[in-house]
Amino acid sequence: MAKRQALKRNVSNARILLFYSMYKSSFLLLLAACAMQCSSSKKGSRSSTAFPEEIVHFVPYGHNPVFAGTGANTWDDRIRERGYILREDSTYYLWYTGYKKGEDNAKYLGYATSPDGYTWTRYKDNPVYSAGWVEDMSVIHVDSTYYMFAEGRDDIAHLLTSTDRIHWTEQGPLDIRMVNGVPISKGAYGTPTVWKENGTWYLFYERGDLGVWLAVSKNLKQWTNVQDGPVLKMGPEPYDRYAVAMNQVIKHKGRYYGYYHASAYANWREWSTCVAVSDDLIHWKKYKKNPIIGNNTSSGIIVNDGKRFRMYTMHPDMRVFLQANDSLP
Repeated sequence: MAKRQALKRNVSNARILLFYSMYKSSFLLLLAACAMQCSSSKKGSRSSTAFPEEIVHFVPYGHNPVFAGTGANTWDDRIRERGYILREDSTYYLWYTGYKKGEDNAKYLGYATSPDGYTWTRYKDNPVYSAGWVEDMSVIHVDSTYYMFAEGRDDIAHLLTSTDRIHWTEQGPLDIRMVNGVPISKGAYGTPTVWKENGTWYLFYERGDLGVWLAVSKNLKQWTNVQDGPVLKMGPEPYDRYAVAMNQVIKHKGRYYGYYHASAYANWREWSTCVAVSDDLIHWKKYKKNPIIGNNTSSGIIVNDGKRFRMYTMHPDMRVFLQANDSLP
């Protein structure tokens, strides 16, 4: 009898141990699955927040375009390429390139202001600069000086400066060097886009719209490539397979966002506005849902209206795109 009872106890203990072992294994597998799901969720969250909705999702304003060429016999019968907007003290300031139809050799700098970013008034003494070719400008305000980086004739980037937004002084073409200090090869280097941080100037420029290069400077006198290849390349995505050029760089929630225009066509018959993100201004990751604005609407820049972001596109005229939850005026 004692032997039978001992045997029963042993069998019972063995069953308990087996059940516990199976339970423990299942519990550990469940924990592992939860950990993997949480990790995947976090990665997905990080991926989605890399491009916050407020800087990539826009809808067109109902009364576009808000600014265009006059369509009359004026120096700015038409406008061209990237203009630039700064909002300061609740006023919007616009610089744009104007020219006459059939007179492509004369591209001058115009100026306009707006109290709300929708209704614009041209400066009465336009053009504000006609001593040389100015287009595709990028403007940055540092201390008491406005710095305008623009394309000149033959797509050569140059610098102009002003203290009042209206009167501009030519500072000459940009001197860009390769990593080894040798001047870059002859040819176009245009669509200059500038960012300044911690005493360093960062210049993004394109060469024939076939890629975006990055050069840096401490004194604005000489620029040196951070690498001799582009930091933003064409493709392999179809929407930017044949052309890319940077329009603007902003910093938002600790990361850099580069808005660029691109073309999916070898003959550049149509352009779009796209965006990429970076943590160091050198390595860029393109938004998977590019382009953010298509239909030959490009050269886009972001402007903060004091509460939220707006997107302004400059080609072929100036249009406003608002955040989807905005009440359209």
